[in-house]
Order: sequence, then structure tokens, then C-alpha cells
Amino acid sequence: MPPCPLQHTIRRYPRHARRISLQHVPSASYLHNGLVYTRLRLAGADNTNTAVGQSPGSRAYHSSRKSSGWAAVASVATNVVSNVAKRAVNGPSDLPNHPLKLLAKELGTKFLTPSIAKLVSSSTPQLDRVAKYYTQSEGKYVRPRIVLLMSRATSLCPKASPASTDPPRTAASIDHPISPASILSNVSDSSSPARPTSSILTFQPPQETLPGVNPAQRRLAEITETIHTASLLHDDVIDHSEARRGAPSANLQFGNKMAVLGGDFLLARASVALARLRHPEVVELLATVIANLVEGEFMQLKNTALDEANPVWTEDALTYYLEKTYLKTASLISKSCRATAILGDVDAATVEAAYLYGKNLGLAFQLVDDMLDYTRSGTDLGKPAGADLELGLATAPLLFAWKGNPELGALVGRKFSAEGDVNLARELVLKSNGIEQTRALAESYANQAAAAIEAFPDSEAKEGLLQMTRDVLKRKK
Repeated sequence: MPPCPLQHTIRRYPRHARRISLQHVPSASYLHNGLVYTRLRLAGADNTNTAVGQSPGSRAYHSSRKSSGWAAVASVATNVVSNVAKRAVNGPSDLPNHPLKLLAKELGTKFLTPSIAKLVSSSTPQLDRVAKYYTQSEGKYVRPRIVLLMSRATSLCPKASPASTDPPRTAASIDHPISPASILSNVSDSSSPARPTSSILTFQPPQETLPGVNPAQRRLAEITETIHTASLLHDDVIDHSEARRGAPSANLQFGNKMAVLGGDFLLARASVALARLRHPEVVELLATVIANLVEGEFMQLKNTALDEANPVWTEDALTYYLEKTYLKTASLISKSCRATAILGDVDAATVEAAYLYGKNLGLAFQLVDDMLDYTRSGTDLGKPAGADLELGLATAPLLFAWKGNPELGALVGRKFSAEGDVNLARELVLKSNGIEQTRALAESYANQAAAAIEAFPDSEAKEGLLQMTRDVLKRKK
């Protein structure tokens, strides 16, 4: 396995690493590793400002900013496998059920969209409309695609020893309620006529198998997207969003109360489906994700841990930001990758590698996303630039710039709410090396994601995962 980025950097810049001993860097402390890596890179790097000119952003929140960024990453999961599938189908082994052909179909929206729609169905018509509102538009499905690719990539890895004694998770078992239907029913009076309710609906089983992906892993991919969609419903209420995926946001279409309740319902449906996987550790992982999303949203309410009116820069500000970023973005990806490896009954080393891949990919993506908010114009992005500052958020480029520009402290403290704060903050960031430091940190996380799965056997699924780590650094919007 190749050396980690930190080790490579120390060899490249030895004179800047005198006081750094790898023995004192905790192997699990990736936030620390990333920050140290950035400092070393910058010690030998050109600090030329790579930013481009900006135009003042609009104060209206642009909900498409976060989701559109994943578009470039999502295309990798589809294109890498789809291209190979086409070659396989057009070649001498043109089989109707060729594994790559099936995977390419699964990575599209043809099967994910209806499966997720059935997963979130409600017997209450209005709730059903709200719950399915975001599933009706074609999202990028980045997270479930990563889960499916990880499922296939890990299917070739060593199995757990001793082998799992759990009963096999068939399509029938994951769609069957655990408790009696009479207990799960919403009807409390035994004399009342029974009617099917959301609690006891049997989920639609997968219609066709996918080589290298068992039914539980496929269902996990759907659960992952359901949790993500619930977070979109809640986020749009918090951020007063007006649009999502080219249509009016759910809170605008149905009102805040219905949007919040719709998000709650999606989390409940995901929890039911999760329980029916009948694997306590997987349930624990995804339940923790839901808690992490809420914790991250609370952390984002303030820019520093102490939330002072006129804070002074410390490295704790970066640590706080990276912890928040993990909770809001990387937790769902990392724990879903870990869960699908567990459901594939692979060994502990593979499970940990899957988790580290998802964690580092999620952090790298968000760092690039935050950087693009400064380095690309509104025309390039296809939406207003500077959305983070307009929302009062201090992200990585500004936090790095703050170290050399103490006057940013007052702006951070009042969340860029005073007249001229947004323009001044952007100007100071672009004049600093904050963009370069953010890019270096994103690169370190992307490299760590790739290194995490280096030991996986070669496969198209592994190549798709590796390609994601490369493309996340290249995207322009």
C-alpha cells in the first residue's frame, strides 16, 4: 500500500517536518492529519492567488448550490460503469444479464426512483404527496450510487472469519415486518375496521438481482437516499429556500409545517426499512447518521465553538469547521459505506477501509464545494456565487484567510451581516492564500480516500470509486 499523503509530504519537505513525528499523529485523527498536511504543502508551495474575479452575490439562498456540486461526482459513478457495460454488450460476450450491464441500469434512475417512491409511500394522500415530492424529480443519487459501487467493490474482498451466523437477508426477509401487523397498525380500537397503514406496508422487493450486491445492500442504498432527502426537506425550511432541483421547494409548495412533517416521515420510513435489515450494527450506524445531521446543523448556527462577538483566530476554528463538515456531509457517506461492507460479510479491515473512503471523500467534496463559492463566478457556476457568506457561514477559505487577516474576526462574529461585510470578506479571502490551503487540504482527503481502498481487488467498481476521488478535485461547479 502506498504511503499516506502526510508521509509523502514529510519526505518531500523534510526541513519543514523537524518537529513532526508520525508516532505522535493518532492514526484515527484525520482532521489533525489534514491540517498538518496543509501546513507542510504550503511551506514549499507557491502562494500565488489562484482565485478569479467575483461579482457580488445575491442575498437570496440558492438551494441548487449544494446539490448541483454533486452532479459532476454523480456522473462518474454512472459513466465509468456504463461505458464498460457498453463495451461488454457490444463485444463477443453480449449477454442479456451481463453483470456490468445490470450495474449500469441500477446506477441510473430507472430502478432507484420507483424503489424509493415505494419505500416512502403513505396511506395519507397529502403526506404521500409531500414525502414523494423530491423523489419525483430526478436527483443525482450520488450517495446510493456510492453504496452500490462499494457493495460491488467489497464483494471481491476477504470474507469475515468466522463467517457470519446471521440468517441470509433475502429480498423476502428485508420486506417482511418483524412485529405482528396488529401491533404495527395505527388503529387502537380493536372494533374499528382495519386499513393498511404506513407502519405495516410491505415494501416492494427488488425486481431483479444485481451481481455483487445482495438485497440488503440494495435496500441500504435506498435508505441512504431517503435519509438524505429528509435532510433536504428540513434544510430548505431552515434556510428559507425557494427552489430545489428546478422546482419550487417543498416548504414553498406545501408550507413549513408540512415540509417538516414530511421530512420526519421519511426518517421514520427509513428507520422501519433499516430495522427490517435485521442487523443491529447497521441500525446503529444509520441511526447515528440521523443524529449527526442534526448535530451538524446545530453547529452551523455559529461559526466558532464559543460563538464570540469578536473572535480571535485559533486552530480550533478549523477543527470546529471540519467536525461540522463531517457531521453534515461525510457522516452519511462514510457510515453507509461501512454499513454496506458489513452487510457484505467482509473482514474487519475491509469494513474499516470502506468507512475511511467515505469519510475522506465526503470531506474532500465539501472543501472543494466551499472553495468554488469563492473561485468561480456566478456565470461559471450557473447560480449566484458567495452563497455561504450571504448565509453568514465561515467556511475553509475564509478560516484560512482569517489567520493572516485579524480584521475578519469581527465579520465572522456578526456573521457578515453588516453593510459591506460580504464584499470585504470575499476580497480578503481572494488576496490571501486561503484558496490554496483549502485546495491542498481537499487533495489530502481525496488521496486518503483513494489510499483507503488501494488493497481492494481490481474491478470496475473499484475504478469507479477511485475515479470519484480524482474528479472531486477537478470539478468546476
